[in-house]
Amino acid sequence: MTFPRPLRLLALATTLFGFASCAPSTPLIAERAEPVLYQWHDDGGPGKVEVKINLTEQQAYFTRGGRPIGWSYVATGLEGHGTPAGQFRITEKIIDKHSGSYGWIEDDYGNMVDNDAKPSDPVPPGCRYVAAPMPYWMRLTNHGIGLHAGIIPKPGQPASHGCIRLPKPFAPVLYNAVEVGTPVQILY
Repeated sequence: MTFPRPLRLLALATTLFGFASCAPSTPLIAERAEPVLYQWHDDGGPGKVEVKINLTEQQAYFTRGGRPIGWSYVATGLEGHGTPAGQFRITEKIIDKHSGSYGWIEDDYGNMVDNDAKPSDPVPPGCRYVAAPMPYWMRLTNHGIGLHAGIIPKPGQPASHGCIRLPKPFAPVLYNAVEVGTPVQILY
């Protein structure tokens, strides 16, 4: 059976457009997978949380009553700003803390003028000093070393001025699981 020419054209157009609509509207672009920065499986059971930080691996390990409950990448002190090894305890917790030692200088438009400034550095006219935020602060030493949320620019490598940076989404989880007095072991 032969269809009239307008119907044949309609069928051809439907077929062509049908196939065209199956193709993606934008080219496929391979996306880079984000690295897994932490895992947390706290059962909330008996026992206290303990923290062990391995400076060589740039990873922290968490236990509750001796049971493993998670791990996390960390970014500790760069050369010249080393994170001290030893046995510590969390002595203070503050959700919204800012550094008294480090920050940056920005202009009136928020453009970075100096990304590694100290409060004592001269501030050019039209600029301001901004103290570095250290959310979910958990103090370990009297001289300003602690755990807090921060950027982990290259997992497995140091990046801080001495503090132990935790992945931003994970810091509040740990902050809520520990208490003042929680032991923290830092080792190589």
